[in-house]
Amino acid sequence: MNPAKEFKAYTASQQKRINAALRSFLPRASCRPKTLHESMRYSVSAGGKRLRPILCLAAAEACGSNDNLAMPAACAVEFVHTYSLIHDDLPCMDDDDLRRGKPTNHKVYGEAVAVLAGDALLTLAFEVISQSKPAGKYTAAEMVQELALTAGSKRLVGGQVMDMEGEGAEPSARQLRFIHESKTAALLTCSMRLGAMAAGANPGKIDALSQFGQATGLAFQIIDDILDITQSSEKLGKSAGKDLATEKATYPSTHGLEKSRREAARLTEQAITALKPLGSKASRLREIGSYLLDRDY
Repeated sequence: MNPAKEFKAYTASQQKRINAALRSFLPRASCRPKTLHESMRYSVSAGGKRLRPILCLAAAEACGSNDNLAMPAACAVEFVHTYSLIHDDLPCMDDDDLRRGKPTNHKVYGEAVAVLAGDALLTLAFEVISQSKPAGKYTAAEMVQELALTAGSKRLVGGQVMDMEGEGAEPSARQLRFIHESKTAALLTCSMRLGAMAAGANPGKIDALSQFGQATGLAFQIIDDILDITQSSEKLGKSAGKDLATEKATYPSTHGLEKSRREAARLTEQAITALKPLGSKASRLREIGSYLLDRDY
C-alpha cells in the first residue's frame, strides 16, 4: 500500500473507533427528554474529520502508549468541539444554516434546544474525561483541569467573543493571532496535551507536543480562512464566503491569500520540527500536519 492510501486507511480506521466510542458515551436518543438527546446525537453524528480526537490518540501513540488510554479524553475534546460548533452557528453568533453538509442544529431543533444541546455536550465532556485512567503521575482531575482551562473564558469562549467583536473592524496582526490561538489552536493543543498526559509522558514530550499543537492549530485556521474564499459550500460542507460577507477578521483579509499560504506552510514546518524529540514515534503526527496543510476542505 502506498503512503497516501495507508494514511487514508489509518484515518478511516481511527474515525470508526472514535465514532463508536462517541456513541457509547452519548445518552440514547430515546432517553428522556428525547428531543434534547436526539439533538445532541444529531450534531455529534453529522460527520467531520474527527481531527482533534485523532490528534489526541496520535499524541498518546507518539509517547509510546496504547492509545486506548486516551480515548475518553479524545471523545471529551470532540464533545467540546461539537458544542462550540452548535453555538457558533446560532443566529446570535455566526448565523449559519449548514454544518458538515447538513442543516445546522438550530435549523432542525430550534434555537432553544440547540443552545441546551450544546450545554449538555459541554457538560458531558467533563463527565467523560473524569473517567480517564492516565498512566504515570497524572490524574483524571488534572486532565479535567486542562480541558476546563481550554474551554473557558481565557481561550475557547474568549476567542469566540473577540472573533465576534472583530467583525467589521481591522484588528492588528497581534489581535488576529490571539483570536486564532484562543478559538482554534487552543483546543488542538489541548488534544495533544491530553493524549500525552493519558500516556504518562514526561514534561519534555508534553512541551514538544504543545508546540506542535499550537503551530498546527494556527496553520489549520489559516487554511480554513483560505478555503472559505476559494472553495464551494458543497465542498466544504458549510457556507462558503461567510467570512467575507460578515467582514470577519481572517488571515487572507488582513494579509492576502499568498502571504497567508506562506504563513501556513511556515507554521506547518515549525510544527513538524517541534516533533524531533519524539523521533520516529511521531510519524503519524508528521503525516497529519502535512495533510492539514494540503487539504482542500
